[in-house]
Amino acid sequence: MKKIVYSLLTIIGVLTIIVVCLEAFSSYTVSESIHEQAPVKTYQEITINASPQKVYQIMSEINHWAEWHGDVTEPTLTGSFTKGSSFDWKSGGLTIHSTLHTVVPNQKIGWSGKALGAFAIHNWSFIEHNGQTTVKVDESMEGWLVYLMRTKFQHGLEESLQIWLKNLKSKAEQ
Repeated sequence: MKKIVYSLLTIIGVLTIIVVCLEAFSSYTVSESIHEQAPVKTYQEITINASPQKVYQIMSEINHWAEWHGDVTEPTLTGSFTKGSSFDWKSGGLTIHSTLHTVVPNQKIGWSGKALGAFAIHNWSFIEHNGQTTVKVDESMEGWLVYLMRTKFQHGLEESLQIWLKNLKSKAEQ
């Protein structure tokens, strides 16, 4: 019995060291556009019966995301909503630290974020057309965990963004 316990502890220890090393030696390139070579990426859009100003306002109020989008918990913006500001949030069981890389009032919002084994770049565009707003979202994800679980992350990302857009539409059209 002792051998089994020692073996399990050794395996857990080795796996912990591997994960720590993967995290420590992972380097991600922050950019204002998604990484086309990333293993997971998606493009989503929706038309909302509201002005770009209203949609932008809802999206820029990060601390209130959880009030209208149940997939996000504990969103906390540090400082003002400007390029370079950071925020922390939880989604899909991951704690994410993000930094705004694009802030163009009423037109674009973009951020990149890192979580355990993952790095994502999010870009949101708000385009007015005939009194409505088309919201376009591009996102890429990469990292050692994303590579290992590519199919799960791809499906999860697509589903998550579809829900996010539907919730945004519902909030903006109230």
